[in-house]
Amino acid sequence: MVQTVTGFEPENILEAIEQASKLYYRLGLIIAPTGSGKTGLLQAVQEQYGFPLVNVNLELSRLLLDLTERQRLLQISRLLEHLCAQVDRETVLLDNTEILFDQSLKQDPLHLLQGISRNRTVVATWNGTLENEHLIYASPDHAEYRHYPNQDFLAITPGVFQGGTSV
Repeated sequence: MVQTVTGFEPENILEAIEQASKLYYRLGLIIAPTGSGKTGLLQAVQEQYGFPLVNVNLELSRLLLDLTERQRLLQISRLLEHLCAQVDRETVLLDNTEILFDQSLKQDPLHLLQGISRNRTVVATWNGTLENEHLIYASPDHAEYRHYPNQDFLAITPGVFQGGTSV
């Protein structure tokens, strides 16, 4: 079942962290389209509450550089876990997670995030939408399109975007 916290304020993320910490998968996903303020929100949470913030695209791509394609496929889960373990905190914020959707890596991004959230609380950005309790990444005609039914995570949504389009 998908639980939801609505609002893009640092206090909402703190509430989400507390709620997510009680789930089997201690995972909160900030779900909104590109350009909706997810990065700024995580930066504010980092400043206000001191949680470590990891730029997944930057850090994971650095770790993958020297690996062969086959090694990348086999080690991405371990490397993502390593990135989170390095911060040595109970809660970690993950931004810029698009690399997890790269088709060449042949991974299930939600499964990867759920895996690392077994040992710590993870709040990650998700460029997409939550529609009828289905988590969506990209549009159906996009190569990286993902569509998940109810999953075990906490959804963090902005409520209403500028222009009045609800999520």
